[in-house]
Amino acid sequence: QVQLVESGGGSVQAGGSLRLSCAASGSTDRNACMGWFRQTPGKERERVSITYISGDGVVYPNYADSVKGRFTVSRDNARNTFYLQMNSLKPEDTAMYYCAARGGLCSTEWSDFPYWGQGTQVTVSS
Repeated sequence: QVQLVESGGGSVQAGGSLRLSCAASGSTDRNACMGWFRQTPGKERERVSITYISGDGVVYPNYADSVKGRFTVSRDNARNTFYLQMNSLKPEDTAMYYCAARGGLCSTEWSDFPYWGQGTQVTVSS
């Protein structure tokens, strides 16, 4: 079992920045996939970023076109925490953000991730 706890959401004005954190605990595979997804009411959960973490700790991030160049993922191995740095935020980035995890190879489908954080709200005002 893997437990994910998110933090870092909030309200900012357009152009601002936020950093989301996802602290992982429990049994974690050496090879794993971490994802950030977001969802607004009435819409399907949307992929923001998918990152494959190899057995030797190298990260291979992949970003949705809508956030490419603005969002960056990173990892603190010592704290077993995964981050999503969000810069140049836009009102359309407003959503509930979730981190998710799965062992082994990555998938772009949110339904393939068995472990989820509780979500953190990000609100961007114009």
